[in-house]
Amino acid sequence: MPGKSVSVILLVCLSFFLMSPNLYARHEPIEAKAAKIHAEVLTIDTHVDTPMKLLRPNFDFGQHHDPRTTGSKVDLPRMEEGGLDAVFFAVYIPQGPRTPQGNQRAKEQAIQRFDAINQTIDAHSTHLELARTPEDAYSIEKSGKRAIYIGIENGYAMGNDISLIQHYYDLGARYITLSHIKNNDICDSSTDTPEHRGLSAFGKKVVAEMNRLGMLVDVSHISDEAFDDVMEITKAPVIASHSCARVLCDHPRNLNDEKLVKLAENGGVIQVCVVSSYVKKTAPNPEWETAVKALKQKYMNPKELSKKEQKNAQEEQKALDKKYPRQFATVSDVVDHIDHIVRVAGMDHVGIGTDLDGGAGLNGCYDVSELGNITLELVRRGYTKEQIRKIWAGNFMRVFRKAIEVAEALQSAPRRNPS
Repeated sequence: MPGKSVSVILLVCLSFFLMSPNLYARHEPIEAKAAKIHAEVLTIDTHVDTPMKLLRPNFDFGQHHDPRTTGSKVDLPRMEEGGLDAVFFAVYIPQGPRTPQGNQRAKEQAIQRFDAINQTIDAHSTHLELARTPEDAYSIEKSGKRAIYIGIENGYAMGNDISLIQHYYDLGARYITLSHIKNNDICDSSTDTPEHRGLSAFGKKVVAEMNRLGMLVDVSHISDEAFDDVMEITKAPVIASHSCARVLCDHPRNLNDEKLVKLAENGGVIQVCVVSSYVKKTAPNPEWETAVKALKQKYMNPKELSKKEQKNAQEEQKALDKKYPRQFATVSDVVDHIDHIVRVAGMDHVGIGTDLDGGAGLNGCYDVSELGNITLELVRRGYTKEQIRKIWAGNFMRVFRKAIEVAEALQSAPRRNPS
């Protein structure tokens, strides 16, 4: 019965194939493999500017928004679509006058943004929860919710009052980006004329106080000299919450290879952003730039516009984007930065901080719903699940924990009696 023998052999072979998970894994579609990894690892985005959207009248974080018509890149439904477990909401304070009145206004703006974050969490308490420690993200994720951390973008929020660091820490802030696009009383910005030649005397006290509290020092946006000063005096590893590699995109906000090596020696981490202009230099689009400049002049004070005027501005912006299409960097370009940082600084010193709602967005990752495409590209390039776990949260959480350990040691150390 030769036919029967062949059938038995085929049946045995088929059974072996079906029972061999390793064999199946080798033939598993790469998209399915990436989706599985993305769902299983903890994902954290260390910088989004969504609180600015929360200040808009009638903006509901619980509703799905079209990013191309509303400008919104992050909301709860799209966090769920993109598999984002935890996020740092940035309390962003634009640089203003460094005067008593300006400093008071900056403090009021900061409190306003803290309040907006807390109100949003309260309004969606079945889906969101405020996080303060590294462990919170893991426990909140297990409960089926999304973790919301808070960071402050621009140390101008404290003016020259160092006691405000403790105040903001008590409100939930766990990092401070020392400056933004202009110098402040703490340090020079990477995009302003040198003033302090690095950290100011006050800035050095700020870093020391942040170390004492366990608040992460964020070096994104600060000048190269300020970066070096921070590295010289900090007791804890630092973060660059939303920066890229300068060798791949020559922008002063990005870190050059020398800084990447110093960051690794410090034990810190750089969180790669998805702002196209910081990822890759694309062809200039002067027509779009001129038209947008004119549009901004037309609608100069967005907060004072009526709902009809706001809608008109959005429609006109949409029409300009369609008339003068811009070139965006891609997810592949972003992972080029990750590859480079891994080669220069090491696998333990890179993460992701998109800067969504702060101008970020690129082809394949235009809003938070498309974050899984970064994982897909990492899988395509041969990164393992454990390496992807480090990139999406592990590296940052290690730095976060170490900053707390340093603070505990500093707080328990006996005070020196000045002679």
